[in-house]
Amino acid sequence: MRVRFVLYVYCLLLLSCGPKKPAAIDIVNDNAGRETVILAPTDGTPAMNTINTGKITPQQLISFARTAIGIPYKYASFDPEKGFDCSGFITYVFNHFGITVPRASVDFTHVTHEVPLQSARAGDLILFTGTDSHTCIVGHMGIVITGKNEPLQFIHSTSGRANGVTISPLNTGYMKRFVKIVRIFPQNEK
Repeated sequence: MRVRFVLYVYCLLLLSCGPKKPAAIDIVNDNAGRETVILAPTDGTPAMNTINTGKITPQQLISFARTAIGIPYKYASFDPEKGFDCSGFITYVFNHFGITVPRASVDFTHVTHEVPLQSARAGDLILFTGTDSHTCIVGHMGIVITGKNEPLQFIHSTSGRANGVTISPLNTGYMKRFVKIVRIFPQNEK
């Protein structure tokens, strides 16, 4: 019981560090007319500060992600021939469109451009702890596929019962592990 209390206090301290409200999203255009999302502050890694989504829409991303449904789970892989872990699936989908994202789910732990759960939009990333819900470090993630005012569903690669790329509802089991929603597409701010 004491260990759980200490972990709970640690989680509260970890989550309370940094800004109290989400940082504003900055959208800039490069010389080729591509929109870039600035997610800051982060740990200083350039790939985490800037995510260039170009002219890709959340719907295009989700359509492509759905083509991977049924590919099996494989730890530390982003190869569709072998299978995906959760962040490998995210990397595969975003890289298909030339969008650079961090490779490991834990690298999203301190990305601060989060939006409230009720504001989640298709194309946003949903982050969870790993299977140990007593830690506040991101260990699982997926892509939100539903829009505003719809019951939230996300596509992800899971080592659970589905054992691979699947679509899941945000049920009570996932809510216990929920960390945050991260906005990636500037279109979702409008």
